[in-house]
Amino acid sequence: MLLLVPIAYLLGTFPSAILIARANGIDISTFGSGNPGASNVTRALGWRKGMWVYVLDAGKGAAAAGLGLAIDGRPMAYWCGAAAIIGHMFPVFRRFKGGKGVATGSGVLLIVQPILAPLAVGLWWLVSKATGKAALGSVIAVALVPTGLIVQETPAWEFVAVAGLCALILVKHAGNIMRLIRHEEHSLGQN
Repeated sequence: MLLLVPIAYLLGTFPSAILIARANGIDISTFGSGNPGASNVTRALGWRKGMWVYVLDAGKGAAAAGLGLAIDGRPMAYWCGAAAIIGHMFPVFRRFKGGKGVATGSGVLLIVQPILAPLAVGLWWLVSKATGKAALGSVIAVALVPTGLIVQETPAWEFVAVAGLCALILVKHAGNIMRLIRHEEHSLGQN
């Protein structure tokens, strides 16, 4: 069981956005926001490539949480899910410069909160589509996930675990939040 968390972290470091962008002739770290995530790949290469990055990033979160759940139950699912998110955000192989954790977090949420996950993704999509700002969709969806846990009367330890991960993802979005306030945030259709 002690190996599960490091394995989940390493799984989280898989560079989906970098590999897909590189396969299409783009260094994603120099394009748009420079963030190696689905939104920036969407700006660079369109929705289809961005969706592939989302699926791969969500998949690594779901795989990590699912592994923890299968081997040692719900607490380990949260530990492994958190490790995958942190691996995505702070990958050791790329000098701890990774993505923002939204897609990977949605994969983790799918395993640990399967009713709430599609609602959060749907909210992200609606806000992003209506405003053209993926960061705004991310911030709103992530900020409201703990509210969904309260409505579901989730045990306190699970609420604390999810709220902590949501807070980490929101901290990683601090630059986006400042750009949104200044009306300088990139739209999905621009670089």
